[in-house]
Amino acid sequence: MKDKTIDYILKTTWQAITRMYNEEALKHGGTMATGFALLSMDKDSGTPSTALGPKMGMEATSLTRTLKSMEDKGLIERKKNPDDGRGVLIYLTQKGKEKRAVSRENVMQFNDAVKRHIPEDKLQNFIEVAEIINELIQNKSIFNQTEKTENETHN
Repeated sequence: MKDKTIDYILKTTWQAITRMYNEEALKHGGTMATGFALLSMDKDSGTPSTALGPKMGMEATSLTRTLKSMEDKGLIERKKNPDDGRGVLIYLTQKGKEKRAVSRENVMQFNDAVKRHIPEDKLQNFIEVAEIINELIQNKSIFNQTEKTENETHN
């Protein structure tokens, strides 16, 4: 384990999670992307299509394809935004709400299983480390040559 890089561990773990969710989603005629989209939408008030991409961290092309597939399967419907005629709101259909509930249950089941096997303090450490990694990336601190790491400054 000591010769594996942090990004390798994160990537392979995320790929395993993706595979697991896709296998489960397939049993219900969907994909992980569809489930994630369903969970990212307001189940009652509609969601502006422009808000979904940033919320999900998805590129516009992939999001468009996912939404088209969801519309074809009767999970969502698009309606003009009454407050902004240029915009579109996406609403879950009854079928979409049912599939959203299944997706939510799968996410909760995953979380519960992880919590049963990992002590709370270790899970909290993991969350803190993930938050720091995200901050470093968002602040563009990874490849900034002028930044000193804590170890470099304390040596």
